[in-house]
Amino acid sequence: RQFAGQTVNKILTIEASGIAIACIAARYFQVPVVFAKKTRSLNIAGDVYTAKVESFTHKNTNDIIVSKKFLSPGDRILIVDDFLANGKAILGLAKLVEQAGATLVGAGVVIEKGFQDGGKRIREAGIDLRSLAIVEEMDTEHGIRFREETL
Repeated sequence: RQFAGQTVNKILTIEASGIAIACIAARYFQVPVVFAKKTRSLNIAGDVYTAKVESFTHKNTNDIIVSKKFLSPGDRILIVDDFLANGKAILGLAKLVEQAGATLVGAGVVIEKGFQDGGKRIREAGIDLRSLAIVEEMDTEHGIRFREETL
């Protein structure tokens, strides 16, 4: 619903945890899901779009790839993911959209870690970012505190 007024013809995410959320969004828009892989496999043949993405969770860097046959200049793409920490995954996916000459409609995440700079980084890049919930802080003593307007 966050992007209901937009024309979207593909949902883009990154393997693996973003796929389930992307599928839910794809059902709403009635469009296909394309997911970037972290390693080249037998089912990715030919030319690819690629970008480097640093994983906050795994503390490593991956080359994400999508076959050129799945993204086209006429596409209107919505990026969807589960968590947003440092923003590198969404920015990497946005690079793939740019390489394809497609239009990035925006990015939607389920939970944004507001105490990290990923959301700020993405918004400063001019990407329309929508988060279902923004965690302002979390610790073992007080638990999780959400930003009020996202509840």
